[in-house]
Amino acid sequence: MKTLRYIAPALALAVALASCSGDKKAKDTEEEDIPVVKTMPVTEEDVDQLAQYTASVEPEIINNISSQIPNRIKAIYVDEGVRVGKGQKLVVLDDVNTTQYELSVNNAKAALNNAQLNYDRAVELLKIGGGTQQTVDQMEVQLINAKNAVAQAERTLLNARENTVLVSPIDGIVTKRNYDPGDMTGTLPILTVARVNPVKVVVNVNESQLAKIQKGMPVDLTFNTYGDEVFKGTVSLVMPTVDATSRTVGVEITLPNADGRVLPGMFGRATIALGNARHVVVPDKAVVKQQGSGDHYVYVMNQDGTVSYNKVELGQRIGSSYELISGVPSGAVVVIEGQNGLVEGRKVKVIK
Repeated sequence: MKTLRYIAPALALAVALASCSGDKKAKDTEEEDIPVVKTMPVTEEDVDQLAQYTASVEPEIINNISSQIPNRIKAIYVDEGVRVGKGQKLVVLDDVNTTQYELSVNNAKAALNNAQLNYDRAVELLKIGGGTQQTVDQMEVQLINAKNAVAQAERTLLNARENTVLVSPIDGIVTKRNYDPGDMTGTLPILTVARVNPVKVVVNVNESQLAKIQKGMPVDLTFNTYGDEVFKGTVSLVMPTVDATSRTVGVEITLPNADGRVLPGMFGRATIALGNARHVVVPDKAVVKQQGSGDHYVYVMNQDGTVSYNKVELGQRIGSSYELISGVPSGAVVVIEGQNGLVEGRKVKVIK
């Protein structure tokens, strides 16, 4: 009986110890299932609002070199891609028309001399009573017409001479050549000369940003050809109309181009500072992109040790961080490591 008295408490103790051990193992297993994360508090900051646009380069001025009078081309002294100076001879045309117009000027001057003689004679006859005022008036009209005919013939001759030797009206570069020597001039210009210092860079700005774009604003420009090299331009024109289809406004940027490195047709990007705004900024490693969509999320710590899966709207990237337009309040604590396996409402363990 004494033996039974000692065995019963021993069994009870063993059962109790076994139960505690089981509870401890279960608790340890449960703790091992809690994800471990690192967190960071985030706040609002003043963020420069930098708008980026695709840009195309155009010449500042384009001149079409052509003849107003159909003529045969004798010589073209330049080709596409050649730089030319103002007043430089570019094209020589056949001068056969010039000779004809010189003859017309001589004939008109002879007719003017004859009209002048007739007028003077009529005036003298009137003075001595051998003529009439009507005759004088008629001779005066003929004299005026003869003077006009000479002026017209001289203008035609001058135009013919100007259209025989064609020169560049600007400093620029030849961007197109449509004819060869021996061709007759037609509807197309013989050459096209473009001024490329400065150049004009054109971007399309969203209608909602129109009020923030002002003439004279500085612009940073980059071009694929030159990698990350930044060129400095200035807003020179904001178009007064909105494209009804795209809801955008054309903006022209003037870019100095003394060295001629930026060429018409180049593709680039323009960055314009549109002021600043106070937005929450989070490390880029806090942002999770949802697979199969363009949505982004950030895990935010709750006071009860769980996390919330907050959808966010990203602004611009700032170094190794992102500006958040919405989705996370200032002062929140966000998860920056250990997001794998997290879901909405999951309890987590935070480590320093």
